[in-house]
Amino acid sequence: MDDRALLLLGLLRMQDLHGYQLNEFIEKNLSLVTEMKKATAYAILDRLREAGYIRMSVEQKGNRPQRQVYSITSAGEAHFLHLLRENLARADRTTFAGDIGLMFFDQLPRNEAIKHLKHRLSEIEALLTQYERSLGESRHTEGVNLAIEHLVVLLRADQEWLSQLLRRLEPATDSLSK
Repeated sequence: MDDRALLLLGLLRMQDLHGYQLNEFIEKNLSLVTEMKKATAYAILDRLREAGYIRMSVEQKGNRPQRQVYSITSAGEAHFLHLLRENLARADRTTFAGDIGLMFFDQLPRNEAIKHLKHRLSEIEALLTQYERSLGESRHTEGVNLAIEHLVVLLRADQEWLSQLLRRLEPATDSLSK
C-alpha cells in the first residue's frame, strides 16, 4: 500500500480533490506509471483517513449529488515525506509475469514459442512508441517524466534482450528445418 498511499498523498498535497477527480487524474495522466484501480484508491483513501493522514468533507454544488472531498492533514504531510524518502531510496526487486512463461518455453514446439516471443517483442515496441510519444508531450511534470523515462529504459533493455534471444533461437530453428 505504501507506494499507492504515496501517490494519493502526493496528489492531495497539490490540492484537495474528490474521489472522482483523483481517479480521473490518475487514469488520464498517470496510467503509464501506475495501474491503480478505482476501488483500490477508495480503499486506500479510507485507510489514510482512518490513520489521520487525510480528512474528508462533504461538498454539494447546486443540484449535483454530494461529493466527498479529501485533503491532506499535517500528519499526512509528514507521512508523505516519510514515504517519499523511503521510496526514493529503495531498490525494487523487479519481476516480470512473462518470465514464468520463459521457464516453460521448451514445453511448446520451438517455432510456436518463437512466434509468441516475436509477438511479445512487437508489444514491447508498441509500448516504447507510446511512452516515448508521451515524453514528447509537455503535459507531464518533471517527476512524471522521470518515471516514464525509467520505464522507457527498462523497456529498451527488455527489447534488446528479447531481440538477442530471438537471434540466438532462430538459427537453431533454421538448422532443424534443413
